[in-house]
Amino acid sequence: MTGAVAELEAVEVDYPGRGRALGPVSLAVGEGEIVALVGPSGCGKSTALRLLAGLEGPTRGTVRRAAGRGETSVVFQAPTLAPWLTAAANVALPLELAGVDKGEARARAGEALKAVGLAGATNAKPAQLSGGMAMRVSLARALVTRPKVLLLDEPFAALDEITRRALADDLLTLWAELRPAIVFVTHNVEEAIYMASRVIVMTSGPGRLGGETAIDAPTPRPAGFRATEPFRQAAEAVSNQLTVAMRGAA
Repeated sequence: MTGAVAELEAVEVDYPGRGRALGPVSLAVGEGEIVALVGPSGCGKSTALRLLAGLEGPTRGTVRRAAGRGETSVVFQAPTLAPWLTAAANVALPLELAGVDKGEARARAGEALKAVGLAGATNAKPAQLSGGMAMRVSLARALVTRPKVLLLDEPFAALDEITRRALADDLLTLWAELRPAIVFVTHNVEEAIYMASRVIVMTSGPGRLGGETAIDAPTPRPAGFRATEPFRQAAEAVSNQLTVAMRGAA
């Protein structure tokens, strides 16, 4: 793909004693594109994400990624905040580790927290935050470096439906301002369709690409998008592909 900022080319991952976990898989993510990965448990979605994050390497194949400091950010299912730091200090941490002046880092952290609706929680410790607020802090920390690529590994899975939907809208609003490429792992088909411009279905392990659906809708999504015919058709297409993938897992 021209202008790809993250790419897997004929990638395979083998684990000792477990055999092939992923691949072969080829996937290119373009600048500013939002791609969702869905598939059966154990199909290698998170493994693909770790490859793109540089957290592990492939057994075979090639990984190309935005590898500069701060150019790739990852948000995991658990917020992974330092419990002894305030929200502002947690968000400022990647900037300070990159050598940014502490005052500037804290100022940028305050702006990032404001962008995710937490301007009044800068001095709160993680234990004082709700699950949704903690995930907003994690998103602020991931976006404070203005990354080219944002990787999300089921970040809303532990949240209630109302909070999930609010965070999805907030994230798409932030995307419209910053335009990072996003790769989003989820088990939720409706969430994938709502978030992504392209939904990739992975087959049972060893995971391969089993289907792809383009979502033709404005981003951020218009009000009532989940009730529209295009949304329903996309959900049916992805669900059918996922059924085939799950049948292979049986």
